[in-house]
Amino acid sequence: MSQRQVLQVFEQYQKARTQFVQTVAELATRPQNIETLQNAGVMSLLRPLLLDVVPTIQQTSALALGRLANYNDDLAEAVVKGDILPQLVYSLAEQNRFYKKAAAFVLRSVAKHSSQLAQAIVDCGAVDTLVVCLEDFDPGVKEAAAWALGYIARHNAELSQAVVDAGAVPLLVLCIQEPEIALKRIAASALSDLSKHSPELAQTVVDAGAIAHLAQMILNPDAKLKRQVLSALSQISKHSVDLAEMVVEAEIFPVVLTCLKDPDEYVMKNAATLIREIARHTPELSQLIVNAGGVAAVIDCIGNCTGNVRLPGIMMLGYVAAHSENLAMAVIISKGVPQLAICLSEESEDHIKAAAAWSLGQIGRHTPEHARAVAVANVFPKLLTLYMDTDSSEDLQVKAKKALKNILQKCTHLPALEPLLHDAPPNILKHVVGQFSKVLPHDSKARRLFVTSGGLKKIQEISADPGSPLQEYINTINNCYPEEIVRYYSPGYSQTLLERVEHYQPVI
Repeated sequence: MSQRQVLQVFEQYQKARTQFVQTVAELATRPQNIETLQNAGVMSLLRPLLLDVVPTIQQTSALALGRLANYNDDLAEAVVKGDILPQLVYSLAEQNRFYKKAAAFVLRSVAKHSSQLAQAIVDCGAVDTLVVCLEDFDPGVKEAAAWALGYIARHNAELSQAVVDAGAVPLLVLCIQEPEIALKRIAASALSDLSKHSPELAQTVVDAGAIAHLAQMILNPDAKLKRQVLSALSQISKHSVDLAEMVVEAEIFPVVLTCLKDPDEYVMKNAATLIREIARHTPELSQLIVNAGGVAAVIDCIGNCTGNVRLPGIMMLGYVAAHSENLAMAVIISKGVPQLAICLSEESEDHIKAAAAWSLGQIGRHTPEHARAVAVANVFPKLLTLYMDTDSSEDLQVKAKKALKNILQKCTHLPALEPLLHDAPPNILKHVVGQFSKVLPHDSKARRLFVTSGGLKKIQEISADPGSPLQEYINTINNCYPEEIVRYYSPGYSQTLLERVEHYQPVI
């Protein structure tokens, strides 16, 4: 056998290995092939190829493993149990940039499924190696490493702390300053995942100088980058007044309001979320948003979108209004009530309607003037229907009932209360009658209208327990009228009159 023939055997074997990993990597891109590959024992066949003498075979086998692990947690579990992680971590430090990207992809694909799988990656020492990759010359390697670190950090505070302890944060802040848009996006996303779990983790991100660099990118033309930047600022702002104030001090207002008009609905939603997270902390921060035109901008935004994109804006209006009478009035003046009433009617999802009901309750609960603004938007019948509808979720029923009670207890606008006399269940009716008992003794015009509209007649038909608050309210109302008028509208009075006619002896 000649030397040429001997070497040919090796060449054929190399071609076969190359073809095998390339075909598996290709097959792994289609979900319908995954189960067949798994049953054929693909994981144990790919594992030795990670250490192949040919670099392209190593890279392609890592790519195939990543695609498989990405598909479901069983395959990700197989990567962990197959002792593949230590090999990847070893190679991540030693190999070329193509392999590093492929290895980081596998780690990310495993980490994304659960905190247990992400913990397995931390336990095999991958985090330190990934952090070293953040300093790599190649932006693609940095991006792959940042992506994997973000997927590890997103699960819980302990995993995030492991990423922080490995020194990732300052390097991620450097990554968001790199020229490559893809790297900026992933680094901002990783900072968002790190910040979300606790004030301490968010503070670590702030201490690395992240806020100023994130704030500068709010007007970047790339929509996907804006989504991540706004998300990161929201995750920082949500934890405390101090952190929210630091975000505001980076002069995000009024710049961030332009994002509420963005054609990308996730940019709109994340901008509204950021404004909500700042507004909910203190009246001063809410006032700052009002002064910047934030309330009007959010109301416009709610009017221009539907579904879940509306939710943070709806809640933001509630948080602003909850702080004080003046801030609630700012929401009313900016025509927030009719827009929230539209959300209450239009939206199909119960959790969005519940948020709208809660916000309306926060606006209307301050003074009679606030309650009137909500009442004239014809909100009471909608809230009552949602509360009484058996198909409504428990949360929606609770929020609709609470909003109704809060607004009713301040409402002196009787035309809006009148329909509720006929439709409301006893626990709501008590508050409606209570409001009439407050207004009627002091308003003669209202007393007359109450008779002609059938309100007084309805009051006589209500059965209340003696000595109950409801009975006291009814007595107060009845005391506003002459006794014969009250008797005239009492149930059975017409029958009494007819009996008197029957028994009356004509005077001839």
